[in-house]
Amino acid sequence: MASEIDIANLALSHLGDTASISSFDEQSAQAVHCARFYPVARDALLEMHTWGFATRRIQLAQLGSTWPEWDYCYAQPANTLNILAVLPPDAADDYYVPGAGCYSPQPFSCETDELGRQVIYTDQANAVLRYTVVVTDTTMFSPLFTVALSWHLAAMIAGPIIKGDAGAAEAKRCAGMVQAYLSKAIESDANQRKAKPGQFVPWVSGR
Repeated sequence: MASEIDIANLALSHLGDTASISSFDEQSAQAVHCARFYPVARDALLEMHTWGFATRRIQLAQLGSTWPEWDYCYAQPANTLNILAVLPPDAADDYYVPGAGCYSPQPFSCETDELGRQVIYTDQANAVLRYTVVVTDTTMFSPLFTVALSWHLAAMIAGPIIKGDAGAAEAKRCAGMVQAYLSKAIESDANQRKAKPGQFVPWVSGR
């Protein structure tokens, strides 16, 4: 699988740059720009879709809460990128709790408390969280995600490396390639999960 440096060099090749780097700590312009923009490009791409390799579930740690609007307050896990669903601990899936008459994902609000902590407010006791995390291990990336990331990085470094109108035009070209590979990567990732939502409709049960 591609390393961070491999992805950076692939991005440089997209720009027609014949230079290659062996470390982000090098003092070349290419290495400096790649080191600066790689984390930004990676995290932005991770946020664009609910990637299977970046999705986790965890039993939340409860905190004390002084807000009467919500029954419970939980700490957000470290490296949280997106909160996807707050679930009951016995939920069979993310959609439906048999006999409960509702979807299992519960209302919640992500906020910062008075102590500066990132918290999740909800009325769900013993809540389980499904969320996406910041993934830094490139061996977790799918091949299509890796290619999309290389184009996204290329779009970000095109201006600083090429400069002027030519750099802006190249950044625009690379952005188009990002969308092309991103759509393919999302389609491939979505095919790795099959879930059919179910919904209980009260008026149907009463017929």
